[in-house]
Amino acid sequence: MRDNFEFEVRNREGEIIEGCIKQDTSLNFLYGSFYGRIILKLFTRPFVSKIVGSYMNSRRSRKMIDGFVAKQNIDMSQFEDREFNSYNDFFTRKVKEGKRPIDFDKNNFISPCDSKMSAYKINDDSVFEIKDSFYSVSDILGGNPKASEFLGGWCVIFRLAVDDYHRYCYFDDGSKGENTFIKGELHTVKPIALNRYNIYKRNSREYTFLQTENFGEAAQIEVGAMMVGKIKNFHGKHEFKRGEEKGMFEFGGSTIILLLKKDSVLIDSDIVKNTENGIETAVKMGEKIGVRINK
Repeated sequence: MRDNFEFEVRNREGEIIEGCIKQDTSLNFLYGSFYGRIILKLFTRPFVSKIVGSYMNSRRSRKMIDGFVAKQNIDMSQFEDREFNSYNDFFTRKVKEGKRPIDFDKNNFISPCDSKMSAYKINDDSVFEIKDSFYSVSDILGGNPKASEFLGGWCVIFRLAVDDYHRYCYFDDGSKGENTFIKGELHTVKPIALNRYNIYKRNSREYTFLQTENFGEAAQIEVGAMMVGKIKNFHGKHEFKRGEEKGMFEFGGSTIILLLKKDSVLIDSDIVKNTENGIETAVKMGEKIGVRINK
């Protein structure tokens, strides 16, 4: 991989997606220099994101919308046609009916969101490896003892960039318990931060356990990121349907993590191969990304 590029991102046809892989010079400064890391300590504090969030919720922030749409080349024909009250109102916009078709085949495992996706096997020590670094399932779940139940399964990571759709859905029918919030910092979720910090342990996040009809028990974790002050899950204890909206992120990039138990899902081979080669795969909400393992 070329030195001036982060993880490559490819679509399901194997084509590199331009504009998703170039390094951000400002993030290089923050994460790659002494003075940048001093400033970073301030930027990753939740109160900074709350201040930014207050502006993003104001009517004054609407002036940012047109420039963002042009810069990110967003196809607004896919979204509800309405006037936005603020930048966050725009950022959490809904797609039009039918623009994110849900695969309702009960044997198919679907993506809960638009994202850049990777899938990692969880080994017998309940850890998984990303780019020669090891991450603990227990750390992600804030020390919850249920972490050990996922050994031998999958840790599936969905990284949402600023140009992605920031609402997410349930991937199957089932029921869930209450949400657990873990207070933390707010590092960017771009690979440059992952190479230097265990953001899945340090970032603010919220998790819940899902008892699904076709894939057994799973854990879903929403991870906040730099300038993302709010993870907005819509339900506490709840019975849900595949494709039903679960929640949304406000301004910025963010991440969803799914923990799946051993022998529950077979992730599609192109995604597994890409992950092994340090490549993320672009997927859409509702798209098939694996199949159920019939027992």
